[in-house]
Amino acid sequence: MSTPEPTPESTSESTSEAQPTQTYEQAREELAEVVRRLEAGGLTLEESLGLWERGEALAELCQHWLDRARERLAAAAPGDQPG
Repeated sequence: MSTPEPTPESTSESTSEAQPTQTYEQAREELAEVVRRLEAGGLTLEESLGLWERGEALAELCQHWLDRARERLAAAAPGDQPG
């Protein structure tokens, strides 16, 4: 069963406090598809703007996942533990 895709509005909300509904890999793959479609051209201005906005939201979501991973790694680093 697949998870529902967040709208750009729900994505930006989820990056601030709640847990995102897409994994990093899902968001990255969708972002790559958005870029492919934008680069291919042939879209209306409205379609292009919608894809751009979705791409921005997906990039923010990917950054959220990377930030959380960085935090987890920093917390697990032996040098950061009080001795």
